[in-house]
Amino acid sequence: MARSALLNVMVQAAVKAGKSLTRDFGEVQNLQVSVKGPGDFVSQADMKAERLVREELLKARPTYGFLGEEGEEIKGTDGAHRWIVDPLDGTTNFLHGIPQFAVSVALERNGEIVAGVVFNPATDELYTAEKGGGAFMNDRRIRVAARRVLSDCVIGCGIPHLGRGNHGKSLIELRHVMGEVAGIRRMGAAALDMAYVASGRFDGFWENGLNAWDVAAGVLLIREAGGFVSDFKGGPDAVGTGEVVAGNEYIQKALLEVINRPLPKA
Repeated sequence: MARSALLNVMVQAAVKAGKSLTRDFGEVQNLQVSVKGPGDFVSQADMKAERLVREELLKARPTYGFLGEEGEEIKGTDGAHRWIVDPLDGTTNFLHGIPQFAVSVALERNGEIVAGVVFNPATDELYTAEKGGGAFMNDRRIRVAARRVLSDCVIGCGIPHLGRGNHGKSLIELRHVMGEVAGIRRMGAAALDMAYVASGRFDGFWENGLNAWDVAAGVLLIREAGGFVSDFKGGPDAVGTGEVVAGNEYIQKALLEVINRPLPKA
């Protein structure tokens, strides 16, 4: 595949941060046995990764804005462009030595995501997409899965935890979906979940309560892989709402209907 200069910058930034995370991941696994635990160390690893990404991106395009999970938003003088970055998606996995985490980098132009990169350094899987150019994993073209009925599908999701999300609503959604599908998976890194939809590993995915940096790159990956992404109302603004329902044309529509299905009256 031929990458644009901008996408090459994004890949370079994601890979550089990913290598830093890989080194720190080995230390986290050692810290699991300590009484204090690895929490403080992981926080430092997260901030270091964001600093590396930010430096690489702004060195190449110093006038662009920057929105990252760990720091305050930088307003660019350009006005039209903004980087949207999650330097460590799947922090809890990383914290517990689970190799399911990623660096996510997206480029927004006039409010539209036009390029995205998701990199899992633990598996060396690099997902890339540019608007109108298709989606790729390690330079191999990827497409969403072709299944048309939920009963054949494995669906990814997010499940809220202590202090986060509407537990009651999520249990209702799970109750509805689990009765319709072949399997449900909760992997703990939304950017990778969406990359899995783009590459056909998951047939669909739903989650809410997300942030722009969690989903921006993944939304473009899925759409460039031939898939569909909406918010929970069926609208197109998954990045702005933090709500994602994704799959191919048939599964996305079916999944949207199921998660919004009211509970039967007693």
